[in-house]
Amino acid sequence: MSNESATIVQKLWNFCNVLRDDGVSYADYVEQLTYLLFLKLADEQTKPPFNKPPTIPADLDWESLLKESGTELEAQYVKILRELSNAQGLLGVIFRKSQNRIQTPANLQRLIHLINAENWSGMTADIKGTIYEGLLQKNAEDTKSGAGQYFTPRPLIKAMITVMRPSPMRTVCDPACGTGGFFLAAHDYISENYSSMMTREQKEFLRFNTFAGTDIVDNVVRLCVMNLYLHGIGGTESPITTADSLSRDPGNRYDMVLTNPPFGNRSNITISTDGSKRNSASLTYERDDFWATTSNKQFNFLQHIKTILKTDGRAAVVLPDNVLFERGAGEIIRQQLLKQFDVHTLLRLPTGIFYAQGVKANVLFFDKRPASEEPWTQKLWIYDLRTDKRFTLKTNPLTDTDLQDFIAVYKPENREARIETERFRVFSYNELIEREHVNLDIFWFNEDSFEDVADLPTPDVLVGEITKNLEAALAQFQNIQAELDNQK
Repeated sequence: MSNESATIVQKLWNFCNVLRDDGVSYADYVEQLTYLLFLKLADEQTKPPFNKPPTIPADLDWESLLKESGTELEAQYVKILRELSNAQGLLGVIFRKSQNRIQTPANLQRLIHLINAENWSGMTADIKGTIYEGLLQKNAEDTKSGAGQYFTPRPLIKAMITVMRPSPMRTVCDPACGTGGFFLAAHDYISENYSSMMTREQKEFLRFNTFAGTDIVDNVVRLCVMNLYLHGIGGTESPITTADSLSRDPGNRYDMVLTNPPFGNRSNITISTDGSKRNSASLTYERDDFWATTSNKQFNFLQHIKTILKTDGRAAVVLPDNVLFERGAGEIIRQQLLKQFDVHTLLRLPTGIFYAQGVKANVLFFDKRPASEEPWTQKLWIYDLRTDKRFTLKTNPLTDTDLQDFIAVYKPENREARIETERFRVFSYNELIEREHVNLDIFWFNEDSFEDVADLPTPDVLVGEITKNLEAALAQFQNIQAELDNQK
């Protein structure tokens, strides 16, 4: 982050501490900033040198806020939020279900003046976007807000993008998009590697047609859309929609899927083939395009991703450990994935890199292939970044450097040239399919083999891991109970 960006982030964030005394949470503060920044940017676009027609009615624009104070200011702000929440297109997404969370008019006026002091349109998209990303990261660091669940570590995203190598005129989807980290990294990669040779058509496609995302949480969609908007991505229509991705096959197919789906144990709604809906933690998604019916969200996202990929499309998906070994539906899904897709790479991630404690996760890379009698997976290469690796969010965070070896051995330009290393091992299709329950939870290291063994994880990490294991076990027992109840 540049000094200019860091200074503005700190200035805006310092004011958040003032608002906390007014009962405004970190998440609410970022939400209010989003509304006000959008209004300010829209106002700047109507003035020189842009001189664009206004997109917001005069009685609801930024200028209407600047001339008010006290209770009149609060009333005007509430009016703006209420009326713009019913707008169409991008406006409607940004202001959907918007409410004023700042209860003291004087604090609202101070925040407006703080934003008004900057010329946001005069900043490059990189600077504006970096400022907003900085605020989102600070929000994620506040573990009490729960926002961390939407924030994938940026070094991990960057590494995934580097090996996936998105290119112009290819679509990218994230069905659980959070605040849009994968989109921004993919956009940066394409811009940095192809900008000098891109045609006008390719540049317009990159801005308006490359990305498509979905998230089930209104406020998260708002943050994602604003994040993309500040980075110069999108137009008058939002590339992001608020919806339950798992509810149905959307019909659209994409060249690439990059995602970190939520790690909850269960889906809480059933969408049957007849379109009916029933709310119950014991029910599941029933889709004709799924290989197996299960209440496990991660397996359902994995099945959804295989549906929305184009033939020869590619995916990189962050998944928890249970996807690698859980029995029942999990075994069926792993068998089918290995047979019908080229599942070529698995990155085993260390703990301590996510804001949720104790998360054991992996990145699974696979390509969709045409129908075939023979299995498409020939070799699965597994990279172990977990054994003897200890990270924490504050004192020893994951960095770009930690993933350089993985990128190097991955050989994105020619996977056929891969060679085994101490941390990178290859397993044949027959070896995988013959493992009990097609268990892909594979390790070959013994930590005692390392000369310099790191300290044990901190107590909070250990407790988090135990909690996750207990939750997974409970979910399996609940599945069994539900099946027994259905047999009565």
